[in-house]
Amino acid sequence: MELRRIEDRSDVRGVIRAHGRAWRAAYDGILPPDVLERQPIDPDPETVDGWEAGLRENREGVRIAVDDGRVCGFVDLRWGDAETKPFVGEGEADLKAIYVDPDRWGEGIGTSLLERGLTLLPDAVDVVRLEAFADNDVGARFYERRGFEATGRGSHEVVGESYPTTIYSRAVDR
Repeated sequence: MELRRIEDRSDVRGVIRAHGRAWRAAYDGILPPDVLERQPIDPDPETVDGWEAGLRENREGVRIAVDDGRVCGFVDLRWGDAETKPFVGEGEADLKAIYVDPDRWGEGIGTSLLERGLTLLPDAVDVVRLEAFADNDVGARFYERRGFEATGRGSHEVVGESYPTTIYSRAVDR
């Protein structure tokens, strides 16, 4: 498996596919089925354009996992001038997204992506924070096993509905 930057549109398509498949698996029973089905797996060119632009804005903090020429996961960390959530302070980073294709869960890909992503952070960053759906047991287990602690509560709106979230935090090991 290779961990690297996004190189072209086919990589972006792979990121979208991994994201959509992970959303559908991880959030089944948390979000309504019609919301899950809106997450693209085979994206049209306009969707790829939108994702490509968003990922390009944070090129330094995004890495993908590629195995046998196929994207199987990605991590997106934000800090400094990049767009972060309101609960992320100065000297902190936002783990905006980490998703692995559910067919590859349990193989260490998410851990590898997280560890690689943490090496990208500048020395000025000493804490990483993230927000996860409160009912996302799969995510909670993943984060807690990797040293994150629940440090707050919030909510996230999806298609006009508000869902409770948990804020997780972890010190950056140097």
